[in-house]
Amino acid sequence: MKWLLVGAVLALLLLFPQLPALLVATVAAILSKPVLVAFGLGLCVRARLPRLRRWAP
Repeated sequence: MKWLLVGAVLALLLLFPQLPALLVATVAAILSKPVLVAFGLGLCVRARLPRLRRWAP
């Protein structure tokens, strides 16, 4: 399965040589927006936090 994914990525790079530049530009545009970065980090952290239960009756 891993080799199929590697082959697919290499095929995309061969078919579309401008793809890495487009990907880097897209990532740079997303990282330049602090609200999106904070939201993404919050989603990542929230998935790892334990759920709090009520301890008071």
